[in-house]
Amino acid sequence: MSYRVSRMTMSGRVAMTLGALALGAIVSMPWWASQGLIRDVITLACFIAVAQMWNMLAGYGGLVSVGQQAFVGVAAYAMFVMAQTWGINPFVAVGLSLIAPALLAVPIYLLLHRLEGPYFAIGTWVVAEAMRLVATNMPIVNGGAGMSLRVMTEFTAHERAIAGSLLAALLLLVTVGGSYLLLRSRYGLALTAMRDNPVAARSQGVDVQRLRFLIFVAAAVGTGFAGSVYFMVQLRITPPSAFDMNWANLAIFIVMVGGIGSIEGVLIGAVIYFFADRWFGEYGASYLIVLGLLTLMTALFFREGLWGLWRRTFGAPWFPTRRTLVQTDGGTT
Repeated sequence: MSYRVSRMTMSGRVAMTLGALALGAIVSMPWWASQGLIRDVITLACFIAVAQMWNMLAGYGGLVSVGQQAFVGVAAYAMFVMAQTWGINPFVAVGLSLIAPALLAVPIYLLLHRLEGPYFAIGTWVVAEAMRLVATNMPIVNGGAGMSLRVMTEFTAHERAIAGSLLAALLLLVTVGGSYLLLRSRYGLALTAMRDNPVAARSQGVDVQRLRFLIFVAAAVGTGFAGSVYFMVQLRITPPSAFDMNWANLAIFIVMVGGIGSIEGVLIGAVIYFFADRWFGEYGASYLIVLGLLTLMTALFFREGLWGLWRRTFGAPWFPTRRTLVQTDGGTT
């Protein structure tokens, strides 16, 4: 009797098909959706991207950061300067702006990589606050007054909708699709081993420090990509909005409630956060307290999040990464 190794499941095939259809729908939005719906979908895509990057960072790299807003702000400001001040096409500037978070991530990691746990988290927050203060006092970005992307008036609303939709689809493809491909590769095995036990992974030959560095830089670039797309759609940026602590808060909420260490959990958590923010955001502090309590309860009693509950109940992964031994006649062992 012969066997083969399979990493795809029926639920995975269904999820891949639905994902492809969703990306196609996002790309086609300018021809059927309202401007408000397009803006909402782009915003949701940015939330998913930021949360997935934090998920890779904390869920696999073991690096709990509360300062990812530093990369959101740096990339967004780089895009505004290149587009508004230097005259570069704003849609091209989105891609070029990713150089800024990549360059910033290297010295930050070299500065903080010796810190562990809460010390690393506090260090990332301090860096983000320092970047906010720098932006507040830099003339090239108009200081605390912020900048407006007036150059976008050169494009029609339909052209802006096309570019925004394409960038949103590309953002999801890079952050979610890229994470999935990474987890299915040999590096994914190393990341999983590092997540479960860094000491044991190191003893088996995994270069933990190198992997953490690469994940940190990749997460910075992905987070910066989301920041550039988000503020390009908003058409205005200020230091308090670009370096807002809420970027870290939403990532932590989405990942903790959805399920840390899983792509599926990020998608579930992002949808919950998006609609909760739209429906209950007007209640201000009370709404934030409820989100905080929900995150705390999840961490205490449902550590695998909502996706963990689904997986234990149905066992149907959307993004399967495990290898399964399958008989050639269709049976599984």
